[in-house]
Amino acid sequence: MDARLADRLIAWYDVHRRELPWREPGFPAWGTLVSEFMLQQTPVSRVLPRLAEWLERWPAPADLAAAAPGEAVRAWANLGYPRRALWLHEAAVQIRDRHGGVVPAEVTELLALRGVGAYTARAVAVFAYGRREPVVDTNIRRVIARVVEGEPDAGAPREARDLAGMAALLPQEPERAARFTAAIMEFGALACTARAPACPECPLRSMCAWQLSGGVVRPTGKPRQARYEGSDRQARGAVLRALREAHGPLPVDALARAWPERLQFDRAVLGLLDDGLIVPAGAEGTAYALP
Repeated sequence: MDARLADRLIAWYDVHRRELPWREPGFPAWGTLVSEFMLQQTPVSRVLPRLAEWLERWPAPADLAAAAPGEAVRAWANLGYPRRALWLHEAAVQIRDRHGGVVPAEVTELLALRGVGAYTARAVAVFAYGRREPVVDTNIRRVIARVVEGEPDAGAPREARDLAGMAALLPQEPERAARFTAAIMEFGALACTARAPACPECPLRSMCAWQLSGGVVRPTGKPRQARYEGSDRQARGAVLRALREAHGPLPVDALARAWPERLQFDRAVLGLLDDGLIVPAGAEGTAYALP
């Protein structure tokens, strides 16, 4: 793929990109790391208010590290997957203790932080520090599959293949490579979407291998997500919400009012204990609190 791909996507991005806080000049690397934790499987619209609250309360890793882990869980509120709050707190402690309170820029050092995987490490290196590193998420994989490989979707992720595919497209200059990465990611999120790609207006239409081959969409056959209402996930959320709102330990009988189906309540409590999201308070099994 020639340089026109980067030229066209960056030009599209300059016109169509969303105004998001982590794209503003001077946005801190710590804010980028927090946003990446929050954005995992969570829509941007739900992340924005929580991100603003977190950075006002804990503007640096050391600020979060000094707080109790339970405060991170409480502040996580309705973002879902609350273990991310515990991992982010632990990462903040590591940043304070190992890196002098500064979010590291090297991918290898970022990968050593709690809860930071391959995508998050590379995203922070690129978006916070302007490093020339291949970053691949679901949206980028879909654009590469269609434009370069002529496939309607990206199929199952394969890290080595996906990173190599993205690396081959990166402009050589680091700042431009970082901008291209943001552009292709945004393009996949807003235009080259999974179910309704905006092909007639696509700036890549003339070079898109998928469109040139006919642009046929294959049925995905993806299984439906399990029902949330009445699920164990909902029970866990109800129990955790009760403790967040209590601002202190709750006796088990009071906590059980959050979810009256007792067997499901017991499963929820055991799962939350295993995940470290709640801890026993008082005599074992008589009360619980946030860590």
